[in-house]
Amino acid sequence: MLVGHFAIGLLGKRVAPAVSMGTLTLASMVADMLGFVFILAGLEHWRVVSGGRGIDGVELYDIGLSHSLLMDIVWGIVFAALYRWRRRDNAGALMVFTAVVSHWVLDWISHKPDMPLAPGTTAVYGLGMWTSFFWTVVVEGGLWLAALVIYGRMTRAKNRAGVYLFWAGIALLTLSWISNLTASAPPAAQSPTSGALVALGFFSAMIAWAFWMNRLRPVHLRG
Repeated sequence: MLVGHFAIGLLGKRVAPAVSMGTLTLASMVADMLGFVFILAGLEHWRVVSGGRGIDGVELYDIGLSHSLLMDIVWGIVFAALYRWRRRDNAGALMVFTAVVSHWVLDWISHKPDMPLAPGTTAVYGLGMWTSFFWTVVVEGGLWLAALVIYGRMTRAKNRAGVYLFWAGIALLTLSWISNLTASAPPAAQSPTSGALVALGFFSAMIAWAFWMNRLRPVHLRG
């Protein structure tokens, strides 16, 4: 998924308003961020499939350190513990843990069978929702829309930047999601390392945007 993971950051803010949307977005994307770093370090591997479109354009054959269920639980515990140590917020720490582990669940729903349970295991799982454009729009697009409505209703922009830059970021994520579903891999992604570097830069920028939007759009729960 793409916008599905970012939707967790928006929805998590409704469950734990004290936690920054940036923190929740980072938590929901920890597996991917670590995966890109591990690919660049040569610890994990993927292949770009020539001519493939969307999920068919990538073969994720060695992602156990970042994307296995066991390691996502481990990363969730580590990230939640760091948050708990920093903020002394038990409820927020639980939401952070949930956001990290949600990555495996959403990828299991959307990916073809390539999601392992633990590093070194050969069995992989995935329902393959992303192979169906229709069901991806219905399920992931529906989750994204619901998250936007809920987040929009519970926050209020402090100034025009909180309106225009927020929706600009939403538009960029949505267009990237549609492109991932329909387009073949761009030339920069033909090399796994260059593709990982581009993706790491893009998602780092969007996580920074989420931290910024948390400042520009404070929580304003309506009775």
